[in-house]
Amino acid sequence: MTTLIWTAVALALIGVYLSWTAGRLDRLHARIDAARAALDAQLLRRASVAQELATAGVLDPAASMVLYQAAHDARQAEEEQREVAESELSQALRAVFDGPGQVAAVRGAPGGEAAADELAAAVRRVPMARRFHNDSVRAARALRRHRAVRWFRLAGHAPFPLAFEMDDEVPRALTDRAAAS
Repeated sequence: MTTLIWTAVALALIGVYLSWTAGRLDRLHARIDAARAALDAQLLRRASVAQELATAGVLDPAASMVLYQAAHDARQAEEEQREVAESELSQALRAVFDGPGQVAAVRGAPGGEAAADELAAAVRRVPMARRFHNDSVRAARALRRHRAVRWFRLAGHAPFPLAFEMDDEVPRALTDRAAAS
């Protein structure tokens, strides 16, 4: 009789552990979804601000065309090409704002101060959002690698989480405190 009780207790503890692990995995997947939505919002904001700045007439024509096209491509990219398009926008931003002279020219134009500040804020938020998303993905992947999760298929039919890899280096001229004043 005691063997039956100990077996029932062991099965109950295993069931509680599996239930807790499945709940944890579900919360991680929900966190990934929320982090991806926040990342998408920041990427869209960055592309929108870059497009607005490119069409505002405060940049030289060549820089405006480069920036506008990269921002447009980033906004219109299919999911499979999104990382490449966003990286190209980062490269275009660095090319256009390669030094404090371009930022100072933008700030000197009517309405340029607000546009430069908004772009700087949008550009700084993208790496943070991407890092938060990728940290969530890393945690979910680590949990999904555990044997119990694989053996009991606790992840269900949820797709394997993928990190968002892109070039998100911020143009130095947009982050320098000297360029801000």
